[in-house]
Amino acid sequence: MAEPQRPLMPKATAVWLVENTSLTFEQIADFCGLHPLEVKGIADEDVAKGIKGLDPVSSGQLTREQIEAAEQNPKMRLKMAAPKHKIPQVKLKKAPRYTPVSKRQDKPDAVYWILRNHPEFTDAEIVRLVGTTKATIQKIRERSHWNAQNIKAVDPVTLGLCSQLELDLAVTRAHQKRERAMKRAAKRGETLKPLSETVAAVEPASPEKTQEPAEAPAKKEVEPTAESVFGNRPAAEDEDMGAASGDVNTDENV
Repeated sequence: MAEPQRPLMPKATAVWLVENTSLTFEQIADFCGLHPLEVKGIADEDVAKGIKGLDPVSSGQLTREQIEAAEQNPKMRLKMAAPKHKIPQVKLKKAPRYTPVSKRQDKPDAVYWILRNHPEFTDAEIVRLVGTTKATIQKIRERSHWNAQNIKAVDPVTLGLCSQLELDLAVTRAHQKRERAMKRAAKRGETLKPLSETVAAVEPASPEKTQEPAEAPAKKEVEPTAESVFGNRPAAEDEDMGAASGDVNTDENV
């Protein structure tokens, strides 16, 4: 059963109803969520001294007709009026995990234990479980922490940084997340096709490209001749060469 709605400032509303209406103490107490004796103390000025009354009619919490009907019928109970404007629900941000000062020095030991025994934990999960920072986790992982020589692996449950239920729940979530990632990777591997098939499906080969090129005819081997080596010389060059050879022979005979 849902609890009935109460005014925003119950005592201030009760002060106004006591001063400005003839409602009974029970009616005012039921509407404001107070005890009838507390409302009687407000009427006797023994309670809520110095509190200024808040008009529930002007604030839209009650209507004048409802108050008048309740004044005529002492057994009638007041109810909050329907709001004229719809107020969106405000989502409260979750406050960071509080760790007592006496146990904050034990956080590096708990982080080191988690890194050794549960490497599947992400930094965000460790931060949520122990209440440390990502920079501290990275320093402990790299062994660059200022107190790295004295850090020992100690169960965070033993240190009182978290409960066994919270640790078990975090381990279960980490394993489930890892299994989902492995299934997604395996599914991607089954559906992927080779590159050759993908390219062939996007760009079909034309029949011209698929035909093999015709082989070039083999060249016949030709024996070399004097003309092919030295070429055709003009007759004038032959005469000059002959004359030159004759002059050489004449000199030798002399």
